[in-house]
Amino acid sequence: AHIYCDYAGFRTLDSMVRAKKVFGLSEFTVISQPFHNERALALAKWQGIDAIGYNARDIRLKKGLRVFAREVLARTKMVLDMAVNKQPHFLGERIEIK
Repeated sequence: AHIYCDYAGFRTLDSMVRAKKVFGLSEFTVISQPFHNERALALAKWQGIDAIGYNARDIRLKKGLRVFAREVLARTKMVLDMAVNKQPHFLGERIEIK
């Protein structure tokens, strides 16, 4: 009852911006793998959101190298997005979470 999925959050940046602008949240918990939570929490802070991360089980070593390489690119893109104040392509109408 307390978990809400953002079905229009196609990127982590989208979900953090939408959390504030669409869902009206100023604090929440992100549940994901540790490497993703680090990026999500940095984006939340950028949006002025008081978020915490709950780390789910990490990925297996076999897929780890591929995910690590992807994460390096994702973090680089995050810094560039923050520098130009990138906003979600689909913001959407206000949704009240009760």
